[in-house]
Order: sequence, then C-alpha cells, then structure tokens
Amino acid sequence: MGTCIICGTPVDGEICGSHEEDVVFEFHGSSPSQLTPSRYYRGTVDGYADFGVFVDIGDHVTGLLHRSELDQRLESLDWEPADDVYVQVLEVRDNGNVDLGWSIRQREREFRGKLIDTGDDEVRPEAFEDGTEDGAGTGTASEPNDAPAETHEAGDLQAAADDAGTTGPNASDTVSGGSGSVATETAAASKPAADDATDAEPDAEPALKRTTIDAIGNQVGSVVRLEGEITGVRQTSGPTVFELRDESGTVECAAFEEAGVRAYPAVEVDDIVALEGEVERHYGDLQIETESLEVLDGEDRETVVDRLENAIEREARPAEIELLADHDAVGAVEDDIADAATTIRRAVMEARPVVVRHGATADGYVAGAAIERAVLPLIREKHTREDAVYHYFERRPLDGRVYDMDAATSDVTSMLEARDRHGEQLPLVVLVDAGSTVESVDGYDLLSLYDAESIVIDDSRADEGIVDAVSAAVAPSLADVDVSDVTSTALGANVAAHVNDDVRSDLEHLPAVSYWEDAPDAYVDLATDAGYDETAVSERREAVALEAYYQSYKDKRELVIDLLFGDGEASRPRDGDLAAHVSEQFRAKLETELETARENATVRGRDGVTVALLDTDAFTHRYNFPTTVLLLDELHRRERDRAEPPVVTLGVGEDELHVRTTGAVNVRDLGESIADRVPDAGVHVVGGADGHVEFLPGERDAVREAAIEALVETLA
Repeated sequence: MGTCIICGTPVDGEICGSHEEDVVFEFHGSSPSQLTPSRYYRGTVDGYADFGVFVDIGDHVTGLLHRSELDQRLESLDWEPADDVYVQVLEVRDNGNVDLGWSIRQREREFRGKLIDTGDDEVRPEAFEDGTEDGAGTGTASEPNDAPAETHEAGDLQAAADDAGTTGPNASDTVSGGSGSVATETAAASKPAADDATDAEPDAEPALKRTTIDAIGNQVGSVVRLEGEITGVRQTSGPTVFELRDESGTVECAAFEEAGVRAYPAVEVDDIVALEGEVERHYGDLQIETESLEVLDGEDRETVVDRLENAIEREARPAEIELLADHDAVGAVEDDIADAATTIRRAVMEARPVVVRHGATADGYVAGAAIERAVLPLIREKHTREDAVYHYFERRPLDGRVYDMDAATSDVTSMLEARDRHGEQLPLVVLVDAGSTVESVDGYDLLSLYDAESIVIDDSRADEGIVDAVSAAVAPSLADVDVSDVTSTALGANVAAHVNDDVRSDLEHLPAVSYWEDAPDAYVDLATDAGYDETAVSERREAVALEAYYQSYKDKRELVIDLLFGDGEASRPRDGDLAAHVSEQFRAKLETELETARENATVRGRDGVTVALLDTDAFTHRYNFPTTVLLLDELHRRERDRAEPPVVTLGVGEDELHVRTTGAVNVRDLGESIADRVPDAGVHVVGGADGHVEFLPGERDAVREAAIEALVETLA
C-alpha cells in the first residue's frame, strides 16, 4: 500500500485513478502490451510520415501520433528527430500497433508529477534510480554499497516546488502533495550537507519549444514560446499590449512594467521577436502574460521571416479559380480576381485592417457586403480577440463613385490616428463599385505615400491610369470586354468567394440581387438554386436601395446582413419578411416621386432622337428618397419603353448634368463636346465614361442645350 504522489490518498501503487492523467510516465518496459491506455508518456520523435509522426516510447516501443490527433497542422510542427515530446497512449491494438494522442503539455514541469512505468509496475524516479521498485519512497538501497538517499525538510522541498510553480518538474518527485510528507527520509547523516544542497537542485529546465497561436487555446495556464512579428503596440493605463502574429494567427500579449509605463520600449511594430509567457483568458479572450520578449536578428530573424512569408504564400493565394457562374465579362478578369483575393487574404494574415469603401447604392452595398461576408470569418479565425472584427474590418460607404481627396484624407487621418494611438498597422483599402477612373488617382497616391495598399473592384469603364496606382484592379473594361451586362456585385461576389470558400454558398444569390433588369440567366439560376425566386431577389434589391439612402455614410452592418442573408431575428419581424416590408416602402416612395417627375419632364423629338428633359432642381425633392440617379434610372426605363430608340433622358440640376441613353455614350467625350460649345462654363467630368458632367451654375441653360446637341449628333 502506497500514497498518491499528487493528493496523498492511500492507493495500491503510486497514483490514484483521479490523478493518473496528471502524471507523465517514462516507459522502461519491452512490449506495447505493457503500456497503459490514457496515460501520458515521454517519448522521442522517430520520424514523419504523410499521416502523422512516429514516436518512440522507451527503447522498445514505437507508436503513431496521427495527424488527426494534432491540434495544429502537421507541417507546422517544428519537432526534429530525437526531440523529446509528450503524448498520450490512446489504444494498444492486438497487432501491437500503438495509437497516440496529442498532449497540450510539452514540458515535464507542466505535469504535476513523474513516475517510471517498468512494464510491470509504476515506481517513483528516485526509487527506480536507487534500484528499488517497492514505490514506498523509503530510500532504502537495493545494494549495500549504493549511495544513501538524501534527507530534506518538508518545508524546504515545498518551497522549492513553489518556486518552480505548481507544475514544476521536481515538485511531485520529492513531496507527496496533500500530505506534505517527504519522499526520502533516511540515511541523512551519511552524506555531507553540501552534497545535500547540490542534489536538491532541480535539473536545468530545457528550453521551451515553439508553439503556434492556433494551438494555444488548449494551453491555458501553460507557459508557451511564440515567434513572430509585432503587428501592434498600445499602452494602456496598466500593461503594454503587444499584438503578435505568427504563421497561424494573432494574439495579444500583455507586458507589465508598472501602471501606464511602456514595457520593452525598444520593441516596435514590424519587429521580429521571440516571446515567452503564460496563456490566460482575459475577459473571455485568449491573451499571453509576457514573461520575456526578445527582438530577433540575424539568422534567427530570417528564419522567422521566411516561415511567415512561406505560410502567407501557401495560404493567401487561392488554389484554383472557380467562378460562381459562367459569365464572359467576369471570366475575362480571372487572374485579377485571384490577385485581389490574395491581397485581401494577405492583409488578414498580416493583421492589417481591411477598409472597404463602396458607393451608397444597392450595387455598392451588396458588393461591399459580399466582401464583408468573406473577410469577417477569416479575422475571427486568425485573431484571438472576440471583438477583432470591429478592429480589423470597416465598411464605409462613399458619397459618389470617385475616391476623391476628401475620402482619402478621411481614411489617412483615421489610419494615422489608429497607428499613433493604438499601434495598429496601416490598412488595406478596398474600393468596390467606385474608384476605377483617373479622378481617384490622387486619393490612391495619398495612401501610397504612407505605404497603405489599395485595390479596386468596379464595373465602370475604367481608365488605364489607375492600374499603376493600385495593387490590383478587377475591372473588365480594362480587358476590352463589354461591361454592359456586369455589375460590381458580380465581380465582388466572385472575389469574396475566393477570399473565403467557406461562404461561397452564402454569396450565390447576390449577383442577381444587383441587377435592376436583364440579369444574366446564369445568375438567376444560381439565385433560384439558392432558394431565392424572382420576387425574393427583387425585394432584397429594393430594400437595400432604400436603406442605402438613409444614413448613407454608415455601414448598417446588422441591417444589411438581415436583408441579404437573413441571419438575425430582425429578418423575421412580427408582420412578415423584413426585405418584403422595406421593399414596399421603396416602391411607394419611388412611384410618388416618379409620378411628379414624369408630369414635369419635357419630351421632345429631334432628328429622330427622343429627348426627355427633367429639371432636377425644380421638380424633384432633392433631400428625399429616391436619389437623383435612382430616379433618372427609373424614368429612363419608363421613357425607353414608351418610345422608339434612340432615347435620351437628361437630368439637369443647378451645376450637374446626368444622362441616360439607349445607345452607348461616353460621358467624357460628351463633356469635351459641351466644353467646346460653351468654353466658359467650367465644364468637367466626374466619374469617367460612366460619370456625370459638372459646370458653373451661371451657364446652366447653355450647357443643357449644348448637351442635347452633342447627344443628338452622337445618336442620330
């Protein structure tokens, strides 16, 4: 009869049943059948296979740690042959094969005790070394000439164990937990006191093996070593918080000097470091309590840099391009879709915020929501903070389809403030349904001065000048294909599907939602297969168009999610479907304004061209829904259906002119023609070939007539 080395309970052996998994065993048997399932054993790495790692348990038994048992990717393990590792024996098969399981404890001190499994019995290490196997801990030598065991005061031993921590390597070797009894008590006088002190010292602790951030969820309470890049530093009123990124994710690491004082002041963003600390949960989030933080240089630094870059290259680029549907205009930019998806995925992996800017239209909102739908789960996967999605992703609607200096200045101000106040990295700015013309180049240039990346995804007729201004451009017009049947959502949803294939099925109905008319059959079929009939698609388009107008500068994330994806309870209000309810308001408001516009539009025929002219200052409620653009779009569809083409619908305001035609018209060419006819009107075009004309209010009448003349010449 003995006592449990953990709790002191009387047992037959050295460990009670409730603490058997708290002890690590060293196997000295000769047969797999002598192993005990559920126990943890120390082993050494024998070699790798495609399906796992072979581990030697003692000198005579080898087991397989299958890759399915790992809590990280097999290829991310940094174990080398002959490395000590700790594994659990799951099963010993009849044929002698040994199935092993993963242990989150990969150091001896992380176990509460250690025993020797001789194959026939378990004994304490000191008894085994002395040649005894009775496990009683008497210290009696098996040979007369063996050196006697030491005597220690129980208090001294307990203090040593406390200094090493409750999981210290020698705490359970020398002290019986619970009872506090000393493991070896006899023959003290036969050894000098100096030898006692020397022998009482624990063995030197082996260096911590590196772990990865995606594996620390199972290591709360353990001390781990991480290697990676500092991606953020912020000083709180208490500790300094470092954000550390490795090849698998990002975690916050708190380091305390004293309240409000910067810890490790030499460590900055972009430094490559090795960090050791204890894994904790802080308000539900995983966090490392930093014990040491070292900036790496030379070969050590390059090793980590190469590891990070290889991981990004391996994970960021889509393995293959599989479009949501067969669509020529989208197929023409497959490579650009891959580049855009890769750039977005890299930003998430590098812990850079992603800022999506899109037009405040139905197409802009739906396209932006598609990117959001793909990126948010990746951020949750790569970051341990529960609120990471609110720190690393932003969707900000634009006033118009140009990324002008006003928008760029706002973004630069925000990102510099975040960098200076919170130590954040500079963001990736993604322009969706906007930003593909030269009017946006100045905005991109301002971002690039701070090394902030940008990409553009737009269905407009783009200008070649933006190609060098952004990291990636998904714009089919640059591939010389017809863009009349493509929307920004058709492009954005395909990019999103390659950013995160897990959400592909969520995106399949979105392209159809973005078409006001003549949606390609492939997208209609895709939406139908996803459970959205023509009515459901139309209701979502109209509902988003209405909500895009109100608080147009806000993302309205939850509301848009409810409208497009139906994730929340709000999508099922008491009086029916949310999208159906909001779309009714859309139609009522649009019809009211449209009736007024049609009553006051002037329709004239000229050289075979029907021109519908609306004074948008006099006969629209400019500060009520719908927007001028949305009203003109619908007015043009109605006039087009009533008259033989060509039909022109012209909306002229105080200093803006918008045009819709049944034939192809390049607004930039139109602007040049107007400027030639009215050279003092200060005419310029905003938004490129698909944009609008701006002019001086005093030349309004002259500009209107010059526009009609130029359009008739082009279309007649």
